[in-house]
Amino acid sequence: MGRTLIVTGTPGIGKTTLIKAVIKEVGDRAGGFYSEEILGPGGRKGVRLVTLDGQWGVMAHADFKSKSNFGRFGVETHIIDRLGAGAINAALADKPIVVIDAIDKITMFSSQFQSATVKAVGGSRIVLATAMSDNHPWLMALMAFPGVTVWEITKKNRTALVKQVLEWLSQATAAR
Repeated sequence: MGRTLIVTGTPGIGKTTLIKAVIKEVGDRAGGFYSEEILGPGGRKGVRLVTLDGQWGVMAHADFKSKSNFGRFGVETHIIDRLGAGAINAALADKPIVVIDAIDKITMFSSQFQSATVKAVGGSRIVLATAMSDNHPWLMALMAFPGVTVWEITKKNRTALVKQVLEWLSQATAAR
């Protein structure tokens, strides 16, 4: 059994919902962050990054003008650097479980995020991450690291998957 579990799935399938349910169960044993959509008239307006210690920032938004863009969203890499990479590094320092939600085309604009993620996956902590369903070369290389387990979340398994992830975390913790 590895130390890293990456849950992949299509946008909107429930990856963050799963992460939030797991965080609720593991409490302060986990550090890191999750992302959440910012909705408004006409649908998705942006993405907020929320650290498990309560900090937050908007990392991408339709109203942002940026050198880094994902579709119609301008990406604020300094938010991903400071809050995303910062939360990963802080969790590596003093939490047994590191949560990274999500590894996607927005967060991958940050080289600091990529470095912190590689450090987490290659380290001794237990890592629970979500990732886009994509054959992006960097993500494929990350998922090929020794000790990485990859599960896909679907409409059929998303309810049961919370329990399965909690069981995986329990086993991974016991194996440390």
